[in-house]
Amino acid sequence: MNKKNDTQVIILNKPYTLSGFESDEYLQRIAYMINSMYEEVKKLEGYRSMDMETKHVLIDINLADEYCKIKNRNDEYKTDLEKHAEEIGNLRREILELKSKLDSYSKEKDALKEKIIEEQKKIVKLETELTAEKKNKKT
Repeated sequence: MNKKNDTQVIILNKPYTLSGFESDEYLQRIAYMINSMYEEVKKLEGYRSMDMETKHVLIDINLADEYCKIKNRNDEYKTDLEKHAEEIGNLRREILELKSKLDSYSKEKDALKEKIIEEQKKIVKLETELTAEKKNKKT
């Protein structure tokens, strides 16, 4: 199991210690995301007149919105992945079927080549017999 990390971060110009099994870089990204959300809320009209609870609720809404969008994208990716996995499975089955047909056609081709060779041998034999018979008739 990973070691628990305690990382010092700055959120809204105050130092905090974030603890978790994630990397220091990850915990710093969390702090950055929170600070970014506060910056977004500060841009809203009437920000200065809002009480702290309203400001925090707006931050919570922005974070929840970001989370839901990411989760929806993740769900879409999972659906696409499942669809593509199914398509890959179908293509693999089709490839196996085509390989089987190819093997069958290859065997059939070999059998037909053998038959052609046998027929050519018969033709040569018949031509030889015909030539011999013509010579016998001339004599």
